[in-house]
Amino acid sequence: MALLPWPDHQLTLAEWEALPESNDRKLELVEGLLVVSPKPMSWHQHAGNRMTFCSNEQLPQTLIAIGEVEVVIDDAPLTIRVPDMTVTRTELFDLNPPRYSATDVLLAVEVLSDGTRRIDRVLKFSEYADAGIPQYWIVDLGEPTTLLAYQLVDGDYELSAEHTGVAELRVAGHPVTIDLPALTRR
Repeated sequence: MALLPWPDHQLTLAEWEALPESNDRKLELVEGLLVVSPKPMSWHQHAGNRMTFCSNEQLPQTLIAIGEVEVVIDDAPLTIRVPDMTVTRTELFDLNPPRYSATDVLLAVEVLSDGTRRIDRVLKFSEYADAGIPQYWIVDLGEPTTLLAYQLVDGDYELSAEHTGVAELRVAGHPVTIDLPALTRR
């Protein structure tokens, strides 16, 4: 097992980019500080993948859903988050950037898991709103699977819908239907 040297300062973008890739950990940067958490469990990963695939099947060609890409929330101090799903414009995706600016993100989605519930509901909730991401969805895979949809209004998120079962949603004005119980089924 390779050990990462523990940084003793706020990381810069160049230092972030120099970190080794990790297949067994999820890395994010919060106000320049490295945040390391275990990779999500099977249901979490399957739900994120299924939601991304389902969204792409319904979004227009001008938009694309992408799983687990880096999003720069703030430049100073540097904050980089990795939402479970992000929707952006296809023209940006076609440039194959290493990460996206929060201004490029139309929707950020987080699937709750043990150890991240408070982070997703409180910290990322406020970070994404402060960064101006127009829509934020929080998916809870508990019984029943629930999706809370938030819309940015005057700089703050307002709950626009709470769904169980089959969710009829809009992403940047386009209809998307997601079968929430199917997110954890084969």
